[in-house]
Amino acid sequence: MSSAHYLSFIDQTLHYFDRPHQQIPTAPLQCAAAWRGEDLPQLEQMAYRLSEGEVAEIESALALLDDSAVDTRSLTAADFPLPALTRRFQEWREALASGRGFQVVRGVPVERWSREQKERFFWCFGLHLGQPGEQNPDGHLLGHVIDLREQADSSTVRLYKTAANIDYHCDAADVVGLLCLNKAKSGGKSRIVSSVSVFNELARRRPELLARLFDPVHLDVRDKNVNEVGSTLSIPPCRYADGSLRTFYHSDYFRSAVRHDDVPPLTQEEEDLFDTYEAIAMEEGMYLDMDLQPGDIQLLSNHTILHARTAYEDFADPKQRRHLLRLWLSL
Repeated sequence: MSSAHYLSFIDQTLHYFDRPHQQIPTAPLQCAAAWRGEDLPQLEQMAYRLSEGEVAEIESALALLDDSAVDTRSLTAADFPLPALTRRFQEWREALASGRGFQVVRGVPVERWSREQKERFFWCFGLHLGQPGEQNPDGHLLGHVIDLREQADSSTVRLYKTAANIDYHCDAADVVGLLCLNKAKSGGKSRIVSSVSVFNELARRRPELLARLFDPVHLDVRDKNVNEVGSTLSIPPCRYADGSLRTFYHSDYFRSAVRHDDVPPLTQEEEDLFDTYEAIAMEEGMYLDMDLQPGDIQLLSNHTILHARTAYEDFADPKQRRHLLRLWLSL
């Protein structure tokens, strides 16, 4: 592990994929993470809204740093004291690690903060929840999710840099967090689904496909030097131990791996599995759409949640365009 207050990309990836495995479950699983979107309360009822006192505490912590020349990456949770939220952070960690797998926090007053204040707040918020980590081999720690007008049909583009639809996937960290700064003119909703519930439906409908989820599949490597790391990684989508199913699924990257000469075409079983799995995840009633507003924080478990994004139309004015900050955390 790194001695810094954050994990390197390699350390975080190794931590995330260090998933214990004991057996292949053959029946639907019953747990808090096995939810269906149609059975959940309205988001406003599930979200936690910061109180005036909690916001004041956050802004007091920001004020302590306003005159500081300390690099944000060297800050610790102690440098950004939030005692009123201590119990909440513990509740959110439990919800992510062993509960329904997601949490929304509302009421962050981003509209009155500078860019640096927004970044420092979200970084320090993450420090109270877990250990931040690098999101790519270039060492980026706090991602800016905006449309950079890149070509969505490129085989190497990261789709978060476009306004295109993004299919279901997981990131290589225990938790991904988003802080909404600006929303799109239209579209751009965050869509999430329980990977445990998708597994359960697959077990009911196509039990003969379950075992394939526990064998390695090729994951396309993008934005990296293929000569150094290889064209793909071999990753088993599912692991199961001690009653917990942990899933890493990446629709686009599983399918695009075949573009490499050293990767064979998908087998009929693999095509059937991916098609069926994704069709279940896209069924009405399975997923939950979130229309994140400025000041909303979304926290998702990458072990029990698949997330996607609908395509969007943005504003012409660059200052108004959809913009979110992204943080990867290890618990």
